[in-house]
Amino acid sequence: MVGRTWKRRVALVVGACVIAVPALGHTRGRPAAPATAAPAPEATGPSAYYVVDQDSGTVLAEKDAHKRWPPASMTKMMTVLIAMERVRDGSLSLDEPVHASAWASKMGGSQVYLAAGETFPLREMLKAIMIASANDAAEAVAEHIAGSAPAFVDLMNARAKALGLADTTYASPHGLPPSAGQAMDLSSAHDLAVLGRELMHFPEVVAWAGTDTAGFRNDTLQMRNTNHLVRTYPGATGLKTGYHGQSGFCVTASATRNDLRVIAVVLGMPTKEGSFREAARLMNEAFTGYRAVVGAKRGTKVGDVAVSGGDAPSVQALATDDLRVLVKRGEDKDVAVEARVPRLVSAPVQKQQALGEIVVRRGTEEIGRVPVVADRDVAATGWFSWFWNRNVVTAATP
Repeated sequence: MVGRTWKRRVALVVGACVIAVPALGHTRGRPAAPATAAPAPEATGPSAYYVVDQDSGTVLAEKDAHKRWPPASMTKMMTVLIAMERVRDGSLSLDEPVHASAWASKMGGSQVYLAAGETFPLREMLKAIMIASANDAAEAVAEHIAGSAPAFVDLMNARAKALGLADTTYASPHGLPPSAGQAMDLSSAHDLAVLGRELMHFPEVVAWAGTDTAGFRNDTLQMRNTNHLVRTYPGATGLKTGYHGQSGFCVTASATRNDLRVIAVVLGMPTKEGSFREAARLMNEAFTGYRAVVGAKRGTKVGDVAVSGGDAPSVQALATDDLRVLVKRGEDKDVAVEARVPRLVSAPVQKQQALGEIVVRRGTEEIGRVPVVADRDVAATGWFSWFWNRNVVTAATP
């Protein structure tokens, strides 16, 4: 039996926002092929942008979010995602060797100067892709996984379809501008944000994307992150840059402040400085305009619940999932978090038995809820045990 519930209000604190202006610099890829059907960057401002809450996918700002645009080296985000998903399912290991073919060694542009036949662990290749935007490493990984770049591109397009990336078509594992007669990689600000959210599920990728500098080839080559926001923007966590002559300067940026995690995609800026500045501006507006209310985290203790007639005096009440609600600043004054759990339950209690819930509300409106359960079994003792066992036997007798 569940006794009378009680409510506990949790105090909430709003953090401050810091504005930063990014530094300069980016490494170009292979010289661009003559423009065909590909669009040119606009003279001022981004061609498109899209800003989302990383956790929920809630759209915070957008402009021409589904406009198809060459993602340049942000194409490599899908290359890394496919590799990491195979690591997660056990078909690949981050420690397995990846060999560089003669073709991979000739990719040019941003690279780690792989020699034909040179071998590095998959971990090092993926790190080089995320930090240095290494085209040669991306090609080597694609060939390692699928046997050839064209076969890997088929995997990329299949994964894009599965993710619902309707604006995206891949033609390469690296995003370099195509040679005459070859197709262009195309995506959109919306699709890149969805892809970025998927990629950020992997802690290794988050670590690489947020790394400023790292060594390669026994530290004989120093890689510096092409994403200057990781050095200049407070709370920056990644994610990937892109540039070639037909795409302009692009970035999929991510940052975290006070439990709010945002992703901002900026496409087609005429200058590299501008791409970082625009991403910083968009993320600043998101952090200024919204806050995340974290009511609970999966598996965290909400409180102790006393147990009567049991072989233990109490159980812990645990949240079954994360409870996180995005609210606009200015509309958050009446937001409260309540733990609705009983003071007392009667034995027996079963592990994962429902005890109540945690609720986030704004005034009288409920805006989030997650169940609370018992952390362990508690057997009945004495009369309770006799009564319980007797009724179980009686119920089981035909």
